[in-house]
Amino acid sequence: MKAQGRIDRLGCLISADPPLAKLQAGAGGLPGGKVAIPQIASIARLARSLSAPVSRPVIVADGPHTIELMVDAHPDAEGVGLAISGWDSIAPVPVGGSLADREHDFARLEADGAWEADSNLRLIRVSDAVDGDLGISPTAVHGVPLTKIFRLLPDDQGDLPILSALANRIPFADQAAELIESDALPVRLSGEPVFDDSGRFAGLRGRISLPLDKRSAPEPDIGGAYPADDNFARRLDAALRGPIGRIIHNADAAAAQVDGPVRRGYAGYANDIASAARHLLGLVDDLSNLQAVERADFTIETDIVDLADIARRAAGLLGVCAGDRKVRIDRPAEGEQLPAIGDFGRVLQILVNLIGNAVRYSPEESAVWVRSEIEGDTAVIIVADQGKGIALDDQQRIFEKFERVDPSEPGGSGLGLYISRRLARAMGGDITVDSAPGQGARFILTLRRAPEGTRT
Repeated sequence: MKAQGRIDRLGCLISADPPLAKLQAGAGGLPGGKVAIPQIASIARLARSLSAPVSRPVIVADGPHTIELMVDAHPDAEGVGLAISGWDSIAPVPVGGSLADREHDFARLEADGAWEADSNLRLIRVSDAVDGDLGISPTAVHGVPLTKIFRLLPDDQGDLPILSALANRIPFADQAAELIESDALPVRLSGEPVFDDSGRFAGLRGRISLPLDKRSAPEPDIGGAYPADDNFARRLDAALRGPIGRIIHNADAAAAQVDGPVRRGYAGYANDIASAARHLLGLVDDLSNLQAVERADFTIETDIVDLADIARRAAGLLGVCAGDRKVRIDRPAEGEQLPAIGDFGRVLQILVNLIGNAVRYSPEESAVWVRSEIEGDTAVIIVADQGKGIALDDQQRIFEKFERVDPSEPGGSGLGLYISRRLARAMGGDITVDSAPGQGARFILTLRRAPEGTRT
């Protein structure tokens, strides 16, 4: 069974299908009045504060019965739309059973945690069940890219189930990964893509399975195992994310006026605060990457990768952003292959940066072209845009730290291209640019071509 509903900006349930209306009445709420079901009201407020769809399983009372629901909340300018499915009655839990059985149930519950990411694959929720193993609180990971917490590992066929799910709009299971900040603790991710009412990608949601024998052991005394500055950088990174995440959450809530109207102009100020905080969070991400690539012992384990396939995936991840800016991404054709020597995750990071920059600096109703080529022993990916171009004197400077072509324009921290080039060179390749004012820009990623006949 499914039920639809709608909550206005004041938190009132202004429309509801009969099952939802019955729940509202059973909780003491009035038709058209404030949402009386606390779990649903909380999810709606969260969706408004994040300005992003949110899905949560909840358990509520329905008269003498207990039911389990899946609540999908989709915010817009006028309020929040609700789509509620499930409505499954939960049988009373029998009292009794062996102590071992009950301990196993509790262990299983503690070993699995829910997670959710937005359309930019930044985490917006990680349940308390995995708090100890992440090494940081769920609040601290708010807004952190999924790949900053989990190192995704390919399966036996060299594929990443999570990316296949994104490309094909299907659920995924058994995505192997490692918790980066917990000494490469192995985990398994499962989940599904989430789409809004118009069919646009809105994020991911799923569960994290943790090995029962690797739960929350006391942190070993590392003594001098890590350089002091590295340890400090990691602690600073963790310390900043929590407060910045709370700033974003509270500013979004104020801008959305989820707790009631605010004075004229305050909503705009709150939007500015949230935007600045997101920019700062992006800077934290860049500084973390910068700290890694500038280590004297920084190396990248390389393998055979398909550059054309990674380019298609990177373009797919940026499809929503490009659509919002009315920019078309023309990617390599399906089936086109370009075997090269590199690391899947690092190449994906580079191409997301290059294509993202191209989209950001492209005018509306223009296109970004992503092409794959072979030049002798070199595999090449070209990302070309129709922007205003880059003067010759600036083409070397933009690859330096904290440098941008025009600092007055909205953009990133000025570290993206510097980090991307360092990553490319660590894999035996490079990134160059070919541009002129008024003629757009062509960024060229080169890597060593894989031997002839190599299969990716």
